[in-house]
Amino acid sequence: MDLIDSKYIGLVSSRLQKFKRVKSDLHTFRCPICGDSQKNKNKTRGYIYTVKNNTNFKCHNCGASLSFNNFLKQIDPTLHKQYTLEKFKEGHTGKNFVVEEPKFNFQKPDFFTKRKNSKNVKKLDLPKASEIPIAKMYLEKRLLNPDKFYFADKFQEWTNTQKPTFSRIVRDESRIVIPLYTREGELFGFQGRSLGPSKVKYITVILDDSIPKVYGLNEVSVDETIYVTEGPFDSTFVENAIAMCGSDILLDSLNLGDDIVYVLDNEPRNKEICNRISKLIDGGKKVVIWPTAIQQKDINDMKIAGLSVMDVLKSNTYRALEAKIKFNEWKKV
Repeated sequence: MDLIDSKYIGLVSSRLQKFKRVKSDLHTFRCPICGDSQKNKNKTRGYIYTVKNNTNFKCHNCGASLSFNNFLKQIDPTLHKQYTLEKFKEGHTGKNFVVEEPKFNFQKPDFFTKRKNSKNVKKLDLPKASEIPIAKMYLEKRLLNPDKFYFADKFQEWTNTQKPTFSRIVRDESRIVIPLYTREGELFGFQGRSLGPSKVKYITVILDDSIPKVYGLNEVSVDETIYVTEGPFDSTFVENAIAMCGSDILLDSLNLGDDIVYVLDNEPRNKEICNRISKLIDGGKKVVIWPTAIQQKDINDMKIAGLSVMDVLKSNTYRALEAKIKFNEWKKV
């Protein structure tokens, strides 16, 4: 770990409840952004970790993910000024890189042996996004169906009525609410998507921690090819799709069958995405490798540009050696 980062982790540690040094490049504490669990005061789901000399913060309760630089700026602006000055003196650029999240050795339990008819899903006590002009306009501009989502005028305040999450509400804001259902149609969590610029674009709240953070389980059929996209919005443009609401999702425990195609964003210069695609190929998974002629970075942008998304996916799905060859060509773009 960078010596300056290590120094300032020590300095800010007194501000972090239940702070604990697990090892030299990993620290845990109660998340100061959401307040962590309100039921169990010993829960520590905030992490500061290092990957390839980049120090980052991640909360596995609210989903907040920041560089250590931005985390420190939010927690202690005065200390942050000292930190940036020292970084400058040492010749650091101060730029933050996208890095992999830490991997933890745990096994997800086995879920959902059968898919049931889930038309009667539990509705949220919120207005549909289609009923709120600003939310409807935002979603329709992106060609999304506003009837599939909800709207919370004060997201933090409403979230606390579902699960005590935010111990201190600061600058509450309106968000699109994306419900997460089990295959039986039970609500087990939701995401809040900001309508404008925000330090945290998505906030994920899980009501049942035993269930993987996957969107669309209540609609997917295991008898057909299942496409796995990066985000819920993208999945709505794909036939029989689910979405990972977190890059560390383990799908093997969900009994979704073997005909699964992973569709990651079209960002060949993103090291995290390249690493994930490489691991999927090495693991024998089927992946979509985007044609080099496509410039849009995700499925939503491709749809807006008028592309036939399903045609592109079906004609650019690869596996094993062929996937490696196509992947090496793609990441050179």
